[in-house]
Amino acid sequence: TGLVDHGKEKLVTVDGKEIRAKVVIITTGAEPSKLGVPGEIEFTGRGVSYCATCDGAFFREVPVAIIGGGDTAAEEALFLSRFASKVYMVHRRDELRATKVLQDRIFANEKIEMVWNSVVEAAVGDNTGLTSLTLKNRKDDSQQALEVVGMFVAVGVTPKAHFLADILDLDPEGYILADSDCHTSMPGVFAAGDVRKKILKQIATAVGDGAIAAIVAEKYLDDLEHSV
Repeated sequence: TGLVDHGKEKLVTVDGKEIRAKVVIITTGAEPSKLGVPGEIEFTGRGVSYCATCDGAFFREVPVAIIGGGDTAAEEALFLSRFASKVYMVHRRDELRATKVLQDRIFANEKIEMVWNSVVEAAVGDNTGLTSLTLKNRKDDSQQALEVVGMFVAVGVTPKAHFLADILDLDPEGYILADSDCHTSMPGVFAAGDVRKKILKQIATAVGDGAIAAIVAEKYLDDLEHSV
């Protein structure tokens, strides 16, 4: 995939096919960051998930683990505690990065148990799905098996804008920099949804971006026609 600016016309390459357009709206989105450990892909959908609000209700009265230590991980741990019999919060450090109000709620919840200074080495299971996690303690390199049937990964999100790194202005995390009207650094190119830098990433904001980008793109085309 590529994008070339030819002034009033853009050349977009998608899967080897070239498309010429006067306006481009980029909506490639973002995807949850993965741990990259053995068993993670194999058990995705069979115990491994990246969305507690999507899948949490399938794990009633069983032990699960949430991986991460930020606001998202804390919020998802609290959500999972409504369903699971036990929620292990596995974090690579000895303190959470989540806001204090979320930390207070985590530590006050009897269903949530912290597993500090630990990282997942492997997801283990059988034909029934995930059965345990192999954890490694970062301080003494010891390992333990944590028996859970669900692992929810909340270690960040990766925007799908890497192919534009040399074309558009991106922030250090790889999100497209765009203003409130979805304008990017290239005239005639707009970005909408989770691929662009913004404070809140939800379906509602993505839909709003799409509506704004469409209207602004239409105005750009109209101005382009009248400038000829």
